[in-house]
Amino acid sequence: MKELPIHIQLQPESDKTLYEQIYEFIRDEIRAGNLLRNEKLPSARFFAEYLQVSRTTVDMAYGQLVSEGYLEARPRQGYFVSAVEGLCLIDAFSQGHEHSSCKADIQRSGEIDFSPTAIDMRFFPYATWKRITKNILVDANSDMFSLGEPQGDRELRTTICRYLHGSRGVNCGPEQIIIGAGNDYLLLLLEKILGRHVHVAMEDPTYRKAYQIFQSCAYPVSFIPMDENGISVEHLKKTDAQVAYVMPSHQYPTGISMPIGRRLELLKWAAEKEGRYLIEDDYDSEFRYKGKPLPSLQASDSNGNVVYIGTFSKSIAPAIRISYMVLPYPLLEQYRREYSFYSSTVSRIDQTILNEFIQDGYFERYLNKMRKQYRIKRDLLLGELREFRKAFDVSGGNAGLHVILTDKRGRDEADLSRKAEEAGVKVYRMRDFRMGEADGMRAMLILGYAALTPEEISKGLALLKGVWL
Repeated sequence: MKELPIHIQLQPESDKTLYEQIYEFIRDEIRAGNLLRNEKLPSARFFAEYLQVSRTTVDMAYGQLVSEGYLEARPRQGYFVSAVEGLCLIDAFSQGHEHSSCKADIQRSGEIDFSPTAIDMRFFPYATWKRITKNILVDANSDMFSLGEPQGDRELRTTICRYLHGSRGVNCGPEQIIIGAGNDYLLLLLEKILGRHVHVAMEDPTYRKAYQIFQSCAYPVSFIPMDENGISVEHLKKTDAQVAYVMPSHQYPTGISMPIGRRLELLKWAAEKEGRYLIEDDYDSEFRYKGKPLPSLQASDSNGNVVYIGTFSKSIAPAIRISYMVLPYPLLEQYRREYSFYSSTVSRIDQTILNEFIQDGYFERYLNKMRKQYRIKRDLLLGELREFRKAFDVSGGNAGLHVILTDKRGRDEADLSRKAEEAGVKVYRMRDFRMGEADGMRAMLILGYAALTPEEISKGLALLKGVWL
């Protein structure tokens, strides 16, 4: 194991938290090439003991690095440096860069990457963001550089509250919202609030990073099979789970939208016993192309059993790192009583910039523009996939930023993925998101299209046609 991370010199007097210092040091070492692909980092426990900081501090730093793609968490092995190709970061706004580094990596490698997580940054309103930033800094006073409220600035929480109610039907007050630097941090904080060794149920397949976070918290996890309507409540009832982590509006990675009947079954399950909760991850609900936007699960919750989590990483930019969590009142009381001493992980300057971006209407206009751009790409992708339908079923295109191809010919998922890679195309296997047994299941491939140009989509599908059909 390389010794570089061990030589971090933490500065307790710095304005930056210890977690931020650890995160930035490792990030910069990876960017500089001092930490190489597949290099193993110290375990969180060892690192925390060496630096004389809490395990939570290191977990938060590692968690954010994993969420941004710098590190990969491998079950029962530890943390490893990821391939730099595929990182989607916004370069400094002040430098006026018009493309994300992800795009440059695709061009350098010559590979067409159908990533389901990358987004298109070519249309981001850099000039607007820079102008808001400049105006805020010109008018800034000493309060702007103070630590601020642990839950985040009330003005931004109020703005988010109004946005969620108007767009997702979420019923909450600003006092219920906690702002954090990414969903990973919020899930780690939620682990503190819920308590130790809470039994969690998850859809299978599911968002692997959330599973890794629950696993790092020593939570027992049960994986619940899904049908065409989402998580099976009948199977859920057979477990001792106290919490169920679900994505009802657009399940990742299957793309299933949960109908109202199944939602009511879930809410009934949660209400049957005290201390049961549903974690609703609503990560990309803004992008829906057929019908009206689905209301959130939280909108139907009358008993205070739903914890709602969302992020601006998909709708604005990954590097903004601002997410939010809406706590039901019983958990809010627990948070205030036991854990409100945790400082906010988002700078007040970034919170103020985002607040003005939303309040002045720029966010809504940007969302509308991106919905149009993504719809164009989706329509192109689905149109060119018509030739693939003799060999694949195509699903998941009504919302989100990816589609699913399910093989009809009994072929092996790994073999299809390997042939695509040999042709210069990167696709994603459903098996990598399954936590349980996958024997007997048809091969399923995930194709994301958000970060690709129309030309790259057409080129990638032409290459896939040559090796798959």
